[in-house]
Amino acid sequence: MWYIIFAVLTVVAHYGLWKLFVKAGRPGWEALVPFYREYVMAQLTGRAKWIVVLLLVPIVNIFIFYGLYLDLIKAFGKRRFWENTAAVLAPFIVLPIWGNDPLVKYLGNPNSEEFKKKYFYKKSMAREWADAIVFATVAASLIRGFLIEAYMIPTGSMERTLLVGDFLFVSKLNYGPRIPMTPLAFPFAHHTMPLTGGKAYSELIELPYKRLPGFQDIKRNDVVVFNYPMEADAPYNRPVDKRENYIKRCVGMPGDEVSMANAVFFVNGKPGFNPPEGQLDYIVVTDQSGLDLRVMKEKRLEMSDTGQPNIYQVFMTADEAAMVKGWINVKEVVPNIRKAGENEDGTFPHVASLNWNFDNFGPIKVPSKGWTVQLDSATMPLYERAITVYEGNKLENKSDGIYINGVKANSYTFKMNYYWMMGDNRHNSLDSRGWGFVPEDHIVGKALFTWLSLDELGSGLSKIRWNRIFKGIE
Repeated sequence: MWYIIFAVLTVVAHYGLWKLFVKAGRPGWEALVPFYREYVMAQLTGRAKWIVVLLLVPIVNIFIFYGLYLDLIKAFGKRRFWENTAAVLAPFIVLPIWGNDPLVKYLGNPNSEEFKKKYFYKKSMAREWADAIVFATVAASLIRGFLIEAYMIPTGSMERTLLVGDFLFVSKLNYGPRIPMTPLAFPFAHHTMPLTGGKAYSELIELPYKRLPGFQDIKRNDVVVFNYPMEADAPYNRPVDKRENYIKRCVGMPGDEVSMANAVFFVNGKPGFNPPEGQLDYIVVTDQSGLDLRVMKEKRLEMSDTGQPNIYQVFMTADEAAMVKGWINVKEVVPNIRKAGENEDGTFPHVASLNWNFDNFGPIKVPSKGWTVQLDSATMPLYERAITVYEGNKLENKSDGIYINGVKANSYTFKMNYYWMMGDNRHNSLDSRGWGFVPEDHIVGKALFTWLSLDELGSGLSKIRWNRIFKGIE
């Protein structure tokens, strides 16, 4: 339905542009030819002709087009703020009106000295401020939506590769920026209105998933920002691009077979990437003196009481575990690894009979676009969510077999690529081990580097982790 409405509005807007071209003494058909249309706009508004080449540059082309377009509107005497705003937001209304209005005429090159002297128009201070605010808002929104965006690490799931309080820049260009699926939204807000609360977006217009070309494909072990896939469920059920942002390491690519044994991750039967600064939790046994809380805070080691005297649970890297093991009052340091064959609640695909846990599961094949899976009692728990929730099919398990969208089927061919995401803090991370695959339409961008890092336990200048500023993410 929306495709039809959009097509009709586009035709109407182009009709109005056709009429304006004719008023300017140009053949109307020139308004319908991409690139050549903008070349003609440059001629009519006195802009350099070579500027049309910049229309081939993603994101930049948006600024170039609207610059030419608004100059063209100005050439017909439409200089007021509301006229410019209407020309951008409702061209299908104002362009046909202006095109058929005999009083609206082409006045000449709006950038010429003659035009400026003859049709001099001084903007009020309010108009100057309004123009500046609108331009800044539009420019910042485009940069944030299509180029690069800042994020802050709120949890320790990527410790110590990324720390709580790290501020990152995430590139939308590397994998290709997504076209906004919910384009009607309050500027700079993700999904909730600042101060007042409530939705910061409207679902009046929802566009299908599309992604512009990027510089690269996702590579195995990239650190990736994506929308939390479980928010497809109640009570949130937000549109994909308005779900919470998560950051994890992409350890499984489409078509990979992933598994874990004794906390060691395997890809296609071989040991996978082991993050050098990744963490596990360890059981630390001490003598009667216990662990010194001041030292633990100084070393930034997260620990919790197990309820047993002189026995602690500590999250740390392998190097830190070796350091703690060398303390004179420490008797034992043992990785707290779940045993194979023990079921752990919350482990994907949430089938108790599999007896899987976060340290021992699989193998599981990550779906790839075009891959066909045979549907049976073994595969259904693994892929049912992807088939129904992420790819929008109705799946029914009847007495005589499996039905997809009302048609009996014994297999399914995936429409999207999927990824397996895990945190480097392997024992303190909610990730694919808990909720399975991440669809490609949930991918936001690639984490590039930290531009600032603040230690919540620090004070003054010591609050800033100077050694992490502009540190690349690997």
